[in-house]
Amino acid sequence: MAMLVRAGQASDAAWQTLFSARTVELLARTLGLTAAVTATASAIGVAGAWILARTDLQFKRAWGVAFAMPLVIPSYVLAMVLLSASGSRGLIADLIGVGPPYLSGFVGAWLALTIATYPYVYLVSAAALHRIDPAMEEVARSLGASPGRVMRTVVLPHLRPAIGAGALLAALYTLSDFGAVSLMRFDAFTRVIYAQYAGRLDRTPAIVLSIVLVLAAVIVIVAEQRTRGRGAYFSSKPMRSPSPYRLTSPKRAATTAFLALVVSLGTAVPIAVLIAWFIRGVRSGVDVGIPWSAIGGSLTGASLAAVIAVVAAIPIVVLAVRHTSRATDWLERTVYVTFSLPHITIAIAVVAFTVRYARPVYQSLLVLVVVYAGMFLAQATGPAKASLLQIDPTLDDASRSLGKGNMATLARITIPMMSRGLLAGGLLVFVTTLKELPATLLLRPSGFTTLAVRIWSSSSELLYTRAAVSALVLIGVSIIPVYYLSIRPKEAADS
Repeated sequence: MAMLVRAGQASDAAWQTLFSARTVELLARTLGLTAAVTATASAIGVAGAWILARTDLQFKRAWGVAFAMPLVIPSYVLAMVLLSASGSRGLIADLIGVGPPYLSGFVGAWLALTIATYPYVYLVSAAALHRIDPAMEEVARSLGASPGRVMRTVVLPHLRPAIGAGALLAALYTLSDFGAVSLMRFDAFTRVIYAQYAGRLDRTPAIVLSIVLVLAAVIVIVAEQRTRGRGAYFSSKPMRSPSPYRLTSPKRAATTAFLALVVSLGTAVPIAVLIAWFIRGVRSGVDVGIPWSAIGGSLTGASLAAVIAVVAAIPIVVLAVRHTSRATDWLERTVYVTFSLPHITIAIAVVAFTVRYARPVYQSLLVLVVVYAGMFLAQATGPAKASLLQIDPTLDDASRSLGKGNMATLARITIPMMSRGLLAGGLLVFVTTLKELPATLLLRPSGFTTLAVRIWSSSSELLYTRAAVSALVLIGVSIIPVYYLSIRPKEAADS
């Protein structure tokens, strides 16, 4: 609403920016990058999910963990790694005498964002594959269908909603990304909006362009819903594990090479490049001290945002599950719509609002952490809702029948039984906030810095050793909650 009010007060020059040929070009470039990243990420994610769920490849669990690891590496770190390692003056050329072509612009942004987003498609598709009854695939094979035909006619139609959901996440991530396109110097909407905002006294052109970016995100969401259609995709829960597809020696080598290439580009190479820059800096006498202020800022902002998001998620989830109505449905939808909006547009809207109506809290830590919590509230409500749906509502009724009020029942029965979902949601918000860049750049208080800001600013100034130290710290901090979210529960399930 704040952006619409400011846009309504925009000058003629600002509206000319909206209808200029440059804006049309920006829209085409942004949508082109989004389409390319989404298509590539979907292909990689679905292929990886099928290989690890349906074949007899060895060490599938280890491959699965490694395949999802790029989730802990922000896109701007991947962009920094590609920039610093490629080209005639890059790290690879210094080490072996020859290096790959310099990766920047569209190709560099596409590669960095593809690596950053394919795990979303992979995780959603892998979960959906485990819910598909393997009998349908086995019947198709018994009738003489080739593996490719089984994939086209049985597996992909049932995976359509999952692929659509993962592709939507990849598309929205690409639309809202600022760090990778900025470092790669690719003129997408987010980069130009930030330049308009930071480089002009009149910020209404940036607000007008932000509205266009929001509309683009809405179009992507609507398009995904239209392609999904209204068909029924459910099947009965499989009663047994599928018979694995036996790979021949050439196919085993090809699938292993594919997984190794993706894992190398997504995890091994980035971490190796960061370590190499760190060692190089130490040998050159560069100050590689630990950025304690940035660590403190990141941990403070992420911890406060996680706590606020979890506290806010409790009433939303309880209302949505226990007191369903049209109003509670809209409340829940608002949470997810906010999550889908490009972060730079949310930050600009908050700036416009606080400058006009709440100047005392403009660029304060309070506003920053509340915006963090609001943007990522959907990540807290999702696991919390899943936990509450598994709690028998008769337990609440029994508590109230014993004389306990609604608040006492909530505090003593509902919240303790939701604790696992609340913890998972809080950790998701914590990890995502650690990596947040555009909102931090626009809303942070004076003198407040985070690891994300330090990485971005150091990379922009070609100070790769300094950026590598911050990136390694960020990855190390992120791995800890990701371990509790994914690896440890799997170990418990297998024990």
